[in-house]
Amino acid sequence: MPAPTPRIEIDLPKIEANTRTIVAMCRRAGVTDVIGVTKGTLAHPGVARAMLAGGATGLADARLLNLARLREAGFTAPLTLLRLPSLSQVDEVVRLADRSLNSEPETLRALSRVAVAAGRTHGVTLMVELGDRREGMPPEEVVEAARLVAGLPGLELVGVGTNLTCYGAVIPSPANVGRLVELAETVRREVGRPVPVVSGGNSSSLKLVMDGKLPRGVTELRIGDAVMRGHETSYGELIAGTTDETFTVVAEVVEVREKPSLPEGEMGHDAFWNVPTFVDRGVRRRAILALGRQDVAPENLAPLDQGMIVLGASSDHLLVDVSDAARPVRLGDEVRFRPSYAGILQAMTSPYVHQLVLGDNGVHAKSAGGASK
Repeated sequence: MPAPTPRIEIDLPKIEANTRTIVAMCRRAGVTDVIGVTKGTLAHPGVARAMLAGGATGLADARLLNLARLREAGFTAPLTLLRLPSLSQVDEVVRLADRSLNSEPETLRALSRVAVAAGRTHGVTLMVELGDRREGMPPEEVVEAARLVAGLPGLELVGVGTNLTCYGAVIPSPANVGRLVELAETVRREVGRPVPVVSGGNSSSLKLVMDGKLPRGVTELRIGDAVMRGHETSYGELIAGTTDETFTVVAEVVEVREKPSLPEGEMGHDAFWNVPTFVDRGVRRRAILALGRQDVAPENLAPLDQGMIVLGASSDHLLVDVSDAARPVRLGDEVRFRPSYAGILQAMTSPYVHQLVLGDNGVHAKSAGGASK
């Protein structure tokens, strides 16, 4: 039976190989721990296993549901909650995560109460704001926060960390990442506690590693996108020894016809309340695919067939100009795309996109919604 469409194909051996390459590169730069970030695939167990097999020393995710999925799948590797804990969910945070990233004293006190009641020790990484303007306390508050953690029962000060590029697009540099290393040393001196983890960022920090500019003293990086697609995310450079041929989105052609490039009639808003613009290229051969914005945004898909142009999409239909395609496109054909990181996340999230896992003791298909096939 042919694999169902639309689907996303997941090549686990390539993800494992990417992880191994990145781990080796990081260790040469003094980074002892690469944490595999699973949020882009909804903590897919196969992807998580591939990351660990490639040398990741732990796993991290932004969603408690995803951490629960990893626990239920039997993972014993240390799990980190990436998103700042919600006060309303501290019980689940302590139950599911070995460590969480924190910036609020009130949240730390709440985690302490829950950890004590549960008879657990919960690890804390204090997040520092170094310019990207997302999560993190100002550098001048870090020592006081470290003293607070040191005095709270049920909590262990694991380290300090920062996040760059994700919101403000601030690129990691020797200066801003070096500031984090300095803060860790200040905490060690002023608080008298070890700070074993200096978590120097995400896949965007790999450019510093590649260029030999990562400040010494960074012990950990949290890596998802680069493992999944082989690219550092400051400039989008493909990392030597990795591949981006890890995920493929496949959709079936449901119509192929010659049509004018320009719509005809009075124009208003489209289904998403946008006012589209069009270029008159004359009559073109156009394929409609059974894949829409409810599955993945068209701007996050790059056709693997030369000459194809993604025109746009509605909720359920993807429009592709195939006039100049390297091969003839017919009704019922499958068209393959390389998704961006956002495209992977969207396709993995959609309950309508089937998952085809390659290289996990064979080939395993999961239907849309996650049921085994």
